[in-house]
Amino acid sequence: MTNSLLAPSTLPFDLPDYAHLTDADYREAIEQGMAEHLVELAAIASDHSPATVATVLEAWERSGALLTRAMNAFWVAKSADTNDERDAIEEEMSPRLAQHSDAILMDARLYGRLTALAARRDAGEVALDEQEEHLLSERLKDFERGGIALPEEQQARLRELNTELATLSTRFDQMLVAGRNAAAVHVTDEAELDGLDDGQRAAAHEAARAAGLDGWLLTITNTTGQPVLGSLTHRPTRERVFRASAQRGLVSADGADAETDTREVLLTMARLRHERALLLGYPHHAAYAAEVGCAGSTEAVNEILGRLGPAAYGLVRARGEQLQAHLEQTEPGATLEPWDWAYVDGRLRREEAALDPGALRPYLEFDRVLTEGVFAAATALYGITFHPREDLVGYTDVARVYEVREEDGSHLGVVVIDPYTRPTKQGGAWMTSIVDQSHLLDDRPVVTNTCNFPPPAPGAPSLLSWDNVITLFHEFGHDLHGLLSDVRFPSRSGTSVPRDFVEFPSQVNEIWAFEPTLLARYAVHHETGEPMPAAWVEQLLGTSGKETYRYAELLAAMLLDQAWHQTPADELPTDPVDVEAFELAALERAGVRYAPVPSRYRSAYFHHIFGGGYSAAYYSYLWSEIMDADTVAWFGEQGGMTRESGEHFRRTLLGPGGSVDAMESYRRFRGGDPDLAHLLRRIGAE
Repeated sequence: MTNSLLAPSTLPFDLPDYAHLTDADYREAIEQGMAEHLVELAAIASDHSPATVATVLEAWERSGALLTRAMNAFWVAKSADTNDERDAIEEEMSPRLAQHSDAILMDARLYGRLTALAARRDAGEVALDEQEEHLLSERLKDFERGGIALPEEQQARLRELNTELATLSTRFDQMLVAGRNAAAVHVTDEAELDGLDDGQRAAAHEAARAAGLDGWLLTITNTTGQPVLGSLTHRPTRERVFRASAQRGLVSADGADAETDTREVLLTMARLRHERALLLGYPHHAAYAAEVGCAGSTEAVNEILGRLGPAAYGLVRARGEQLQAHLEQTEPGATLEPWDWAYVDGRLRREEAALDPGALRPYLEFDRVLTEGVFAAATALYGITFHPREDLVGYTDVARVYEVREEDGSHLGVVVIDPYTRPTKQGGAWMTSIVDQSHLLDDRPVVTNTCNFPPPAPGAPSLLSWDNVITLFHEFGHDLHGLLSDVRFPSRSGTSVPRDFVEFPSQVNEIWAFEPTLLARYAVHHETGEPMPAAWVEQLLGTSGKETYRYAELLAAMLLDQAWHQTPADELPTDPVDVEAFELAALERAGVRYAPVPSRYRSAYFHHIFGGGYSAAYYSYLWSEIMDADTVAWFGEQGGMTRESGEHFRRTLLGPGGSVDAMESYRRFRGGDPDLAHLLRRIGAE
């Protein structure tokens, strides 16, 4: 059959023809796409006519259509449903794509066309509107950060560094998926599952069956803490699960898991990133990353982390003392360990008449949360509606395709929902774009929502934890950023904003999980139809944003990220066995080392910074939350979840995407800069 990626899609909404695409099609389209893109850019570079918006910016934005189409289709399928061939394609293409980017960013002729346009603007020969000004500024910045000013010899070294880093990042992520799958805990004695409900046991039994095992298999999620730790009453099983999670990426004494030991890879990456930063004129990689963020500098990042980290750990240590005392009542002499926290905390909450997270699951059935919670919030705020398209095929059999329509019934875009974990899926949860919105190309957005919720056993409902609910609302906030994009240029669409801004709209969307009118609709017992007890709802409303454990583990991860990327290369570990000591020393210096509450990620499985795009930028979740807390206060002042408030948020902040300066968008929305006091109150640090 013909490779459908080689031409624009003929399917509704420009969806890729996943039903007929082969892995060979991806490889062919990516290779041909890179070649075509360079030819198209060469035509721009060799154009000797006076530089204009049409001949430079618009021509650039129209270029690379095949490569964009191929890469968007491939990355969605690769991250959510990989196989050996897709792993091989990624391993082959990652360094080639880095080389492709370098070929562009070190092309003096292309840079010359940009500077020529800037010169004509400065001379008053060309007038640029706001979106054109911002795009030109960002393009010039890309070249400057990409080494255009370096001597040829240093450019050659930069190319080598970028190629090797791309290769290592791919290797890290592939080892991570393999390590996570290998870490699953096999249980053969059902007594060791005491505390898990029927649905959790059925899911574990199904996981074991799929792996060809008897008994039950407790799969591992990408974070250090694991969902089942809050339910398991059998302490040795809790310890097994925690240790299986925390030891991922570390080779065991017998060397059996050497193939998933990521430490040598991450050490090499940290050193190479430092070398690249020095080559480009920065003191370290963290400074290179911060320059293009809203924070602007590592000094600003360090100031906020240094202020909030010890404060959060002060609060969590106080809670830890309470949990230690409670643990000793049932297990005299026991010391509170990381595998105890969630379980003992839940038990103490029950005695305090506080909310027990485990009791919520029967009231949180996935489909109802999605339609009566997540979708309903978007309708209430933005007037958009969601319509299943069972005639359309997603990138896996379980992915669901929904057409999104405006209030007047006109087509807005498409969202593909893929909720459940599987061995072939990358850990975590994420949004991606298959088609970027743009007025220049007249494209409507197609976005995905990919999570790793426990799949239901055959014939059983999918029951979520409260954390799962928040994750679903969070990722859909990213989807809304893409769906409601209203920009001219495709490269500036939706979530194409600074890394420490991109999490802000998604964190804002979490607040609607706590909206009382929505809770009444989606928090309903899956068997009896009874609403969640009013007392529980009241307590849920009181938990919004006040989980000190979550803030503590997140802040530890943020500080660990900065330690890896602010430390000079000659002070980094040289031996993989020293990685753990480096981690502990970094957390100790930052005042956030506390054994019962470990970092949300240990270095060996920290996908965000060694496999994803968050190196030296994991702090962005906190930086975004400053704006999030300020925005939540604004919505409260406006009366909460109203169409008028939603429309203002959509038009001033979501719609502009990355087409203008991110903080300028925020000021237009809010009327000023965010106030840190709202976040300090939220976490109880004020």
